[in-house]
Amino acid sequence: MLHRATLDLKWTSERPWRVDVLLTRAWAQLRHWRAIYRQRRALLGLSDHLLKDIGISRVDALQEGNKPFWRS
Repeated sequence: MLHRATLDLKWTSERPWRVDVLLTRAWAQLRHWRAIYRQRRALLGLSDHLLKDIGISRVDALQEGNKPFWRS
């Protein structure tokens, strides 16, 4: 199943049509997605011992780690 990725480009009352504002928000969204991607890859790399320390099962780690970066 394909999911549609959306950018969180909220309009502000101060000139929302400015390209620099839109680009700044788009860049922030891309950085956010990259952070999620890296965190999920790191979660997949944890040992069973470390997962137990943080209270996550291997199954939970696999489910979370294999999600696409744009899904919460």
